[in-house]
Amino acid sequence: MPELPEIETVRRVVGPQIIGRRVTDVSVRHPDVVENLDPDGFRERLIGRTFTDMARRGKFLTAHLDDGSRMVMHMRMTGCLVVAPSDHPEDPHTHIVISLQDGTEMRYSDVRRFGRFWLFGKDEEDELSGISKLGPEPFDPVFDAGYLEYRIGSSRRAIKECLLDQGVVAGIGNIYSDEILFNSGIDPQCTACLLDHDDWVCLAEEIPKTLGFFTEKNETTPEEWLNGKGREYRNTPFIRIYGHGGQPCPRCGTPMVRRIIGGRSSVSCPKCQAPRV
Repeated sequence: MPELPEIETVRRVVGPQIIGRRVTDVSVRHPDVVENLDPDGFRERLIGRTFTDMARRGKFLTAHLDDGSRMVMHMRMTGCLVVAPSDHPEDPHTHIVISLQDGTEMRYSDVRRFGRFWLFGKDEEDELSGISKLGPEPFDPVFDAGYLEYRIGSSRRAIKECLLDQGVVAGIGNIYSDEILFNSGIDPQCTACLLDHDDWVCLAEEIPKTLGFFTEKNETTPEEWLNGKGREYRNTPFIRIYGHGGQPCPRCGTPMVRRIIGGRSSVSCPKCQAPRV
């Protein structure tokens, strides 16, 4: 699933290509991708509108329009968003095409079709997407050790599960929770209530640091993004922990172990991330 660094990459690549562009046509090939409108309603409300901004909140993207309406998008497991010339070959799993006045198209493709779009009017509350339930951004000034300790310091859930809770902090998924916990020297299975204040300070520093690092490693051009079909992230070679179960720890050489925590795969070093007692 794309996480904060990947979604921020989409915003940085796609946003500048659609801002200031007027929508001339819309094609919805699979109606279940649009959550709160039928295809005709979605099309009618978008045509003639101009994109004015694109913002990210956690793993959500929001494209703002000139009439005050906004299109909220969540890529879920396999969603991809690109801007392409109208004559560029389409991905076979393309579900939404938004044609723009300059002859380009914003295309959404999704192999598993779990991703969703919502379109809300200027004064319409978003009570559907879940974006209103998100915790703070990792880069928000309110996100610090005190917040983390207050919010989950007494929890008996594994710290990995806590970091995956979008109501605690927005944007962390399975991949980067492993990287963050390794960099912090914390066992992902450790219950949050066993962590001390120094651990919370470390996590509050490491979370934005790790996510910022992978975001910057993802830097790419619109051409490279289109050629990679919106799926090729440049930060993949820098992932040291997630998916590397059984391989030597990059720090101490001990074989890393893979476990299931809260129903999710997790990799850690049994030495560098020793269990708390």
